[in-house]
Amino acid sequence: MAELYALENTVQHYDWGSTTRLHDLLGTPPDGRPAAELWLGAHPSAPSRVAGPSARAGTSLLDLVRDDPDAMLGRRVADEFGPRLPYLLKVLAAERALSLQVHPKPHLARAGFNRENRLGIAPGSPRRSFHDDQHKPELVVALTEFDGLAGFRSTRTVLDLLDGLDGTLVGAVRERLLRDRSAVGVRDAFSHLVAARHDAGARDDLATTVASVRARLADGSPSTRADATVLRLAAEHPGDPGAIASLMLHRVTLDPGQALFLPAGEVHAYLSGLGVEVMASSDNVLRAGLTTKHVDEAALVECASFVPRAPASPDVRATGARGQVQTFRVPVAEFALTLLDVEDGEVLDLPAAGPRTVLCLDGKVTLDAAAGSSSAPLARGGSLFAPHAAGPLRVSGDGHVVCAWVP
Repeated sequence: MAELYALENTVQHYDWGSTTRLHDLLGTPPDGRPAAELWLGAHPSAPSRVAGPSARAGTSLLDLVRDDPDAMLGRRVADEFGPRLPYLLKVLAAERALSLQVHPKPHLARAGFNRENRLGIAPGSPRRSFHDDQHKPELVVALTEFDGLAGFRSTRTVLDLLDGLDGTLVGAVRERLLRDRSAVGVRDAFSHLVAARHDAGARDDLATTVASVRARLADGSPSTRADATVLRLAAEHPGDPGAIASLMLHRVTLDPGQALFLPAGEVHAYLSGLGVEVMASSDNVLRAGLTTKHVDEAALVECASFVPRAPASPDVRATGARGQVQTFRVPVAEFALTLLDVEDGEVLDLPAAGPRTVLCLDGKVTLDAAAGSSSAPLARGGSLFAPHAAGPLRVSGDGHVVCAWVP
């Protein structure tokens, strides 16, 4: 009988995280530290582990997959991605803004990882930008109202937002955009702006620009939300040009259940909210500001797309009598995401094959595999890994469940 493996997962304590939201989900007492991300997967940086009373208790999901990739992943997935779980599932709880960042495309991830290896930068070093050789497209589904920045606005819109703002730096950004309104000009303007973090004299100039944003907002700015975002970011990260760079990016708000897809190369920053993320299994984050972590503007500019375009939404398919099963698909081979709202008396199908990672968001449910040969209860905050060998999965009970899987 194929086992369903209960998981113990790592909570990442980044400074932008909420002190309560992940604890509420997991039913653990707050300890005063910001709990930012819950990782469910097999990334070497923080792999999940098998919980008791399994005979494999304490085994990392990384080793579980490597020991028997055909049973854990299925031959199709193992042949395509090797003996590794190709996705990483997270719950993200942001109280403050995350860094202004981008994730690399496959060839750039390999090149950057190999370059830093040749330079002798140790694995896990805070000086690293490339922690592995994988790309990192990602999908986030909001569990609460979820705010972020994603992708570049049209040059015309950016120029309108910059118009009338005081400061030498913001003037230089406008000049670059007026000279070249293409993606090349956007790249030039953005690069010039974020590089100012290294200029000791830019801090006062940025303060002048922020003051003019504040004055515009007080005077009844037509760009209220964009200006309010600048002021919030400037308060969280004083002197960081990323606050002004936010005017170049689309401001996004997701209601619960709505989703955003971020292909590799898309400049973005999450601002606040609770959401479920699924991504290619990578920890490559190239930062250009709004952070105390390692910043590598050159790598970000190398890997980013500067083509203005609207933020991307996934394809969403609702099935079930009540539309209670929602499946989110994006043009990525590594992952898809399914959310289920199951009520007493219902039995709903989860993806039938491949490696599946399941998290109960609320309530209590039971997962049954292979026509009842293996069964596991899950309550709020509980999670499990269902290997390919477990066969088709069904869920019953009363609660909300999220399942990451390989399409």
